[in-house]
Amino acid sequence: MTMFASIQDLVQTTPGWIASDGTAGEVILSSRARLARNLTALPFVHRTKKSDLVRIINKVETAVRASATLPHALFFSMPEMSALDRQFLVERRLISPALAEERKECGVFVSPAETAGVMVNEEDHLRIQTIQAGLHLEAVWRAVDRIDTELSHSLDFAFSNDFGYLTACPTNVGTGLRVSVLIHLPGLVLTKNIEPLVRGITQVGLTVRGLYGEGTEALGNLFQISNQRTLGRSEEEIVTTMDRIVRQLIQHERRACEAVLHEAPSQVEDRVWRAYGVLQYARVLTAHDAVNALSSVRLGVSLGIIATIDIPTLNRLVVVTQSAHVQKLTGRALEGDAQEIARADVVRGLLTPSRTPPVRRANDRSNP
Repeated sequence: MTMFASIQDLVQTTPGWIASDGTAGEVILSSRARLARNLTALPFVHRTKKSDLVRIINKVETAVRASATLPHALFFSMPEMSALDRQFLVERRLISPALAEERKECGVFVSPAETAGVMVNEEDHLRIQTIQAGLHLEAVWRAVDRIDTELSHSLDFAFSNDFGYLTACPTNVGTGLRVSVLIHLPGLVLTKNIEPLVRGITQVGLTVRGLYGEGTEALGNLFQISNQRTLGRSEEEIVTTMDRIVRQLIQHERRACEAVLHEAPSQVEDRVWRAYGVLQYARVLTAHDAVNALSSVRLGVSLGIIATIDIPTLNRLVVVTQSAHVQKLTGRALEGDAQEIARADVVRGLLTPSRTPPVRRANDRSNP
């Protein structure tokens, strides 16, 4: 019997990947690894009967409960959840927008720390994922590989000696591995270097998407970068290549930020402090204004203009200022002005006056 969980189990907690900054945390919000897997002797999800979808969930649960990593995982069933609760899980980076839109028998198993999970019956029977703060691609790959091995003790995954793991989408055939980072690139956007870099990244086999992945918008200078190819390359090769390119991108971003500060220090500091003022004192705050202001404040933290706001707080604000989180935190359905007022309250509650950072003047390049 599947053990269901309530969204309230998560509302008042902080995901593990938010709780620390990790390596290069001012630029990289998170690293994630995801494996696509399907069970043998059953059709792919889009051709599977309801009874088989339920059977898949039960098989996966048996494997999850027997694993060493996920025995206490919470299970969220999409058909049992409201649209608001499904959107909450998307904002939490626990499910994809595609799974949130499904009405068939599907769901997600989530570790108590929210650093690992298994989506069931999305595009593939299983989408196993792990996530950490900062740049830790090797670590998230090792973690997801460990879960994959544990589940394979109970599950027989569809595999071809010629092609590797078989998946519903041809681009995932092979290793089935996607590694990605959520990266903040305001310097490259401000210097108008983002488009040529995106073109260059695409040419070497990576893809650039919005905040919540495929088909979503890049908000607040946040981009999701991941590998495109999984066939004909080993997992280690995919991870190593991604790590190398992302580290180069971090250097480009840091140089761009320093260039912007050098060329127009007063304008940059004005941008940062205006954004901080919006977050600290606004009484009405749209989601769009919040994420853009957070981007400018994060830029200020990375340049040493703001010294006492930490990266975990900024990470948390990126999540809790989204629509579903504002409504769940306030405990009521909100739209329009009411939601924008509540969002401003949530932000001020996290940026208390005691956290107000010291002002650094434009002609003072030393660290405060």
